[in-house]
Amino acid sequence: MKPFNIPREVIIVEGRDDTKRLIETFGNQIKTIETNGSALNGQTLAQIQAVARQFGIIVFTDPDYQGERLRRLVTEAVPEAKHAFLAQEEADSGQRGRSLGIEHATPEAIRRALQTVATPIPSEQLQLIPTSELVALRLIGHPEAAQRRAQIAQAFHLGHVNGKQLQKRLAKYGITLEQLMEVLKEEMDDERI
Repeated sequence: MKPFNIPREVIIVEGRDDTKRLIETFGNQIKTIETNGSALNGQTLAQIQAVARQFGIIVFTDPDYQGERLRRLVTEAVPEAKHAFLAQEEADSGQRGRSLGIEHATPEAIRRALQTVATPIPSEQLQLIPTSELVALRLIGHPEAAQRRAQIAQAFHLGHVNGKQLQKRLAKYGITLEQLMEVLKEEMDDERI
C-alpha cells in the first residue's frame, strides 16, 4: 500500500468519538465537522457547505441506517462530496448490542477507508447496470447474493449495500459491468484452485 497522507479535505463524521478516533489515527492536523449524530441541523449543514467550497469534504459516517441517512443529507447539500466507507465488520465494537461506529475501527481500517475515497459522478451521467445483469451475476435474488455483494462492496470500497442500493451505488461511483465481472471472475478463479 502506498504511503498515506493526511486528507486535506474536512472529514464529516457523526460525533466527537469519531473525531477522537481520527485524531488518535492521524494527529491533531485532521479536520472534522461533527453532525452530532442524526441531529443534522441547518446551521451545521451551512457550515459543511461553506467548508466544502473552501477545502472539499469527505463524508465518513457509520455503516448503519443513521450513517447512511446522514450521508444522503450531506450529499443532497454537497453533491460533489467525496465518500469513505468502512465495512460493518470493521466498525463493530465486538460487544453484543453496541452500535457500529468509526470509533470502534482500527487505525489501519480508517487509513484504508480514507485512502480509497469514492467520488460520485453527476446524476445526469449515471449509467445503471441492468438489473438482469446483476441477477445473472448472482448479486441479487440468489442465496449467495449477500456474500457476493459484500465482496463487491469490499473490492470497490462501497460500504454495506443491500440489493436495492447496489445498482445505484455502482452507478453513482461509475463502476461498470466489466469491472464487476473482473472482480467476480477472480473469485471464481480462486474457487477452482
